[in-house]
Amino acid sequence: MGLCRNTFAASCSALQLIGNQNVLASLQHCHDALHQAHRGLQTLAEARQGEAKPLNLCNAVNEALHQAMDSNDKALVFGEDVAFGGVFRCTVGLLERFGRRVFNTPLAEQGIVGFGIGLASQGYTAIAEIQFADYIYPAFDQLVNEAAKYRYRSGGDFTAGGLTVRTPYGAVGHGGHYHSQSPESFFTHVPGLKVVIPATPAQAKGLLLACIQDPDPCIFMEPKMLYRTSVEEVPEREYIVLLGQAEVVREGSDITLIGWGAQVHVLSQAAQSVADSEGISCEVIDLRTLLPWDVTTVTASVKKTGRLLVSHEAPLTGGFGAELVAEMTRRCFLHLEAPPVRVCGADTPFPLVFEPLYLPGVERIVEATKQTVNF
Repeated sequence: MGLCRNTFAASCSALQLIGNQNVLASLQHCHDALHQAHRGLQTLAEARQGEAKPLNLCNAVNEALHQAMDSNDKALVFGEDVAFGGVFRCTVGLLERFGRRVFNTPLAEQGIVGFGIGLASQGYTAIAEIQFADYIYPAFDQLVNEAAKYRYRSGGDFTAGGLTVRTPYGAVGHGGHYHSQSPESFFTHVPGLKVVIPATPAQAKGLLLACIQDPDPCIFMEPKMLYRTSVEEVPEREYIVLLGQAEVVREGSDITLIGWGAQVHVLSQAAQSVADSEGISCEVIDLRTLLPWDVTTVTASVKKTGRLLVSHEAPLTGGFGAELVAEMTRRCFLHLEAPPVRVCGADTPFPLVFEPLYLPGVERIVEATKQTVNF
């Protein structure tokens, strides 16, 4: 919440200087809505003091949806096949418990998101599912030109902030070019949206609940590779993980490794490998929220280590890693001991049998880490 306060305060100061009172009033409205939405909810750290149970990431998403609908009778869940549990079984049990507030839609992504915008603008909490992130593109105009701009173009009179779009993304081992894409960078270019990607079950639950209660429309991308491979103790009670705050997963002193989603686990394995074989101390950061991203935490880490490696499954060119590298080069230039590097997917369509060659795996990250440290 401190990050939100600081961002809000800085925005207000700048706007007061230029006299833009309409935008200032809109920011104040958003700030007040954010505090109202999160009032009384525990953080993950606080919730860990209570009862917990082992959940995989899919079950954690399911529990978050149950709790969100339990606490808000204006929340609706809809999308292709969600009523019977969805293709990944993330919505199992919702129809039986909440009845007609959970329903299937036609195979029309533009219609799904457009319908969600309409619900959100009328005060409902719309939780839409796009069955695979690869098929979110027909909804691109609705997300970019409608949901993201609804508050801005109305001068703060209307909002689509009650909209959360869930979608599975990324590699899964056998998905090929239509079930493996990572389209996050398309949406990080759009003011008015929030883009969130969890890396663990506990994060998935808390971040999803935070998105659902946030006053801005959120795109929540779920790394489907982790649906059943990532398991941990997850607090049973309702809690949030604050948006816009990264997590330092592993502290280190020689180089900063940054990723999100399933790639965080790859980075952690690489960090352990170079520690064992080369004595290299890696600091691993899970970005968690890509828009807005935690500039403060990343800057402090890069200034400490003097080196930066960013890794994501999406293609190299135009990926969100380029934004991180550019901003850290500007902010930390005099602290850098080596050029920042990116280890990412190839600039090709996502392959099927050649998936292991396409993905930025442990070996590629280990090699890039050693080269950067020894630059």
